[in-house]
Amino acid sequence: MIVALAGGVGGSKLVEGLARVVSPPEDLAVIVNTADDQEFYGLHVSPDLDTVMYTLAGIVNKETGWGIENDTFDALSMLGRYGEETWFCLGDRDLATHILRTRELRKGRSLTEVTADLAERLGVRPRILPMCDDPVRTIVLTPEGELQFQEYFVKRRASDPVVGVRFEGIDRARPTPPVLSALREAEAIIICPSNPIVSVGPILSLPGFREALQETQAVKIAVSPLAAGRAFKGPTVEMMRGLGYEASAFGVASLYRDFLHVVIIDERDAELVPRIEELGIRAVIRPVAMYTLEEKVALAKAVLEVASQGRG
Repeated sequence: MIVALAGGVGGSKLVEGLARVVSPPEDLAVIVNTADDQEFYGLHVSPDLDTVMYTLAGIVNKETGWGIENDTFDALSMLGRYGEETWFCLGDRDLATHILRTRELRKGRSLTEVTADLAERLGVRPRILPMCDDPVRTIVLTPEGELQFQEYFVKRRASDPVVGVRFEGIDRARPTPPVLSALREAEAIIICPSNPIVSVGPILSLPGFREALQETQAVKIAVSPLAAGRAFKGPTVEMMRGLGYEASAFGVASLYRDFLHVVIIDERDAELVPRIEELGIRAVIRPVAMYTLEEKVALAKAVLEVASQGRG
């Protein structure tokens, strides 16, 4: 059993590679951030779950890394004619997912059950596990006040300085039994190259989650989302600096130091190896860019090769 922690486009890219090299694919479980979830037009939208699901189903918009390929936006256009805000871009086929999810949640089914059902209908073989079934929402603190994550990230294009982040509802949330079972059964746990603050951070902040990570005998490997101090996508650098962390592969490793065994970093960060290893974490240099399918598969193979070497 290989377990990946993922959120956002960067996480879904490595998950796509892993799904092609883990055999059988059912031996891959992906624990996904749900703190980005928000309600739009009365519908429950789970952006990270959907990005992972669409990617594994082979229908993701390859240009953006999210949404559905060749989707249309007629419903959104009509909402705009009614005077509704349309800054959160929901395609027509994408809306079908949110309609079904919302209907099933209102029937009393859990987000875990609904996600498994939707993924199965799309032919997805790896297990996609929401980090929890409880409502958790990322709130970004800025000089202008508090913002819901999607308002900060999408509506305002991550333009506000970040002075803090909190996860509303996290104290009442718990990892689901399938999540805890996956952690116990895992041979390797991979922290994908996702934003460590708002994509991986909510997962690790769940009460009991870090303890479960520390207790499992699985080798724990992170892939840095930064190379040469820059993010491949998103506001990771700005967020880390705003919260007082070093925006580098070293800074990422230090956030995971209480459980991490190995971190994979880009060759451009080779000079960081001694500092990382002073943390008690082994640093392995591999190309971490994933612009093509071949690069995704190559990185996935590298991760599994490192996993086979154990804690090292």
